[in-house]
Amino acid sequence: MCFSAWLRRLRRWPSFAPSRESKAEKRTAILVPLWHEHGVIGKMIEHNVGAIQYGNYALFAGAYPNDGPTVAAVRQAAARFPQVHLALCPHDGPTSKADCLNWIYQRMLAYEREHAVRFEAIVVHDAEDLIHPEELRRINHALDRCGMVQVPVLPLRTPFRRFTHGIYCDEFAEYQSKDVPARLLLGGFLPSNGVGTGYARWALEAAAIEQHGRIFDPGCLTEDYEIGLRLEEIGCRQVFIPIQFVAGQPVATREFFPQRLRHALKQRTRWVLGISLQAWERHGWSGGWRRFYWFWRDRKGLAGNPASAFANLTLAYCLATWLWAHVTRAHWGIGGLAQHRWMAPLLYVTLFLTLHRTAVRCGCVARIYGWKFAAGVPLRMFWANWINFFATAAALVWYASARLFSRPLVWLKTEHYYPSRAGLIAHKQPLGEVLVRAGQLTEEQLRRALALKQPGVRLGEYLVAAGPLTEDALYSGLSVQQSVPFQPLDGARIRTAVARSLPGPVARRCRVVPFRVDAGKLYVTGPEYPTDDTLEHLRGFTRLKIEFQYITPRNYRRLSSELLG
Repeated sequence: MCFSAWLRRLRRWPSFAPSRESKAEKRTAILVPLWHEHGVIGKMIEHNVGAIQYGNYALFAGAYPNDGPTVAAVRQAAARFPQVHLALCPHDGPTSKADCLNWIYQRMLAYEREHAVRFEAIVVHDAEDLIHPEELRRINHALDRCGMVQVPVLPLRTPFRRFTHGIYCDEFAEYQSKDVPARLLLGGFLPSNGVGTGYARWALEAAAIEQHGRIFDPGCLTEDYEIGLRLEEIGCRQVFIPIQFVAGQPVATREFFPQRLRHALKQRTRWVLGISLQAWERHGWSGGWRRFYWFWRDRKGLAGNPASAFANLTLAYCLATWLWAHVTRAHWGIGGLAQHRWMAPLLYVTLFLTLHRTAVRCGCVARIYGWKFAAGVPLRMFWANWINFFATAAALVWYASARLFSRPLVWLKTEHYYPSRAGLIAHKQPLGEVLVRAGQLTEEQLRRALALKQPGVRLGEYLVAAGPLTEDALYSGLSVQQSVPFQPLDGARIRTAVARSLPGPVARRCRVVPFRVDAGKLYVTGPEYPTDDTLEHLRGFTRLKIEFQYITPRNYRRLSSELLG
């Protein structure tokens, strides 16, 4: 592609922030494959159903008959939310994510026949995903001009000490900020991230024709990479929505990636197996010079990852040698190691390229996670080199063994983590929008409150103090926003023994009042949702599982006075 053509493509980079009144919502199906996800799927559905600002969608969760707890969790969620439907695979699992997605798609087709509807957009997500409230609206807008759209995927921030998860934060921040936009601007195909990917119905139907009726290839370890390549081959236009910020948060699919070394190695081994080795076996290097270049970019880790680990060792050796030379020269007058003039320019060029690459990654990371987190990028790059080296070595051994003994490559499931409820608050719909939709507040009152309230004063507190809202109306909105029950309580109906199931000083310090014990659960209430540290502290005083519900501050003060003393 010549430079002028690249500039023309850059000028046509579309906007993906549609107004909410701009067009009708496409009927959208969200496909979620599951295996042993009963611990997170209920939380995922509860959070995302409450967060998504889009009305015309249905969520199909796929599970296997031999995974009873997950099936039960999906059925329980379907009983609570009419948008949720169970897609039961006809055989035991686990198989592969691609196979499960194919059967979820078949369940979606059956739903269409039963209800005489047609889904125009298909979105794929995993059980640990936090779907941004604006995601479906932006995908809906983008699919007017393409057949496949990818929303940015960004790991949630974890503490600095979690180096393994920090690697994902660094790599995805750089990949989604720089690599993917450049890839599309230069005419490359768009690999799906596996989550946050939207497909036009016609594009998936065209892909199914090429695959004998199956949309996703069940034998593929990285079905997301494969589907992006296949759609590009049939002429489907692909679009990536660049990272944009709304209310200080990126419009992206957020999730926790593996935080333990063993789990990270398992996931990255599958990536190398699928993207580098299996794709090489299936597609070779065909498709012209441009396709050849992107295949090389995707597969160069087979040589680059071992080379990076060797570079780590070389750097450590050179630093040790340099220090030894300086120490011995300073104290014993030894002249140091022999110098090679021809190596100096090479070392300076290499140093410049390394610093430039590190600076670019630091900038991408700082934009999303802040400069304090970005300061750890140089250290995490060394750790990432070793993880990628061992993952590549494991993938090569696994692939060679499978081909030597004529065994199929087995899909490796990624371990899923999900944020606590307290950690989800920042990813909920803004409280003001919830109150406006519920009719508790007008848009003019909301704009005036946001303009007049002092920094540091929470919107709900200001609205109650200024008069537009009552405490009951505010907490009804909080209940909807955070999917936490709200119900006024009468102290006369709470048994004293239950109220004292937690030590009084502990309950007062944590601002909760126990009010019911049922089915192995201790129900507590208060005006503020407890933090993770507070919940952990409370669990030290009871063996029961703690469930929380809201009451107003006035109701809490009355209960605390009557029951806690």
